[in-house]
Amino acid sequence: MSKCHRFERKGKTMPYTSANGYMFSLFNKAGEIGFRFSKEVQQKYIKKFDSSIYKSYNAVMKGYVLIPEQMLSDLDILAKYLNESFDYVMSLEPK
Repeated sequence: MSKCHRFERKGKTMPYTSANGYMFSLFNKAGEIGFRFSKEVQQKYIKKFDSSIYKSYNAVMKGYVLIPEQMLSDLDILAKYLNESFDYVMSLEPK
């Protein structure tokens, strides 16, 4: 995403981003995207986005929020939340 200059997309068939030893965004087989946030922020955004916890391959991805389809067309909003997710993983102890 050209609006996010601090990190690169990884993965050939299943795109994701990672930094500091942590993934912070990923696509699942259904084409849904999840962003990783702190527990408090995750709960806030689930309510704000009228969304849910993100699942990939039927596994609950702790810390991830399912980004609703209606948000996918607004690249400025996506970039804002993706950068926030990056900042969160950078605040964690490196793996």
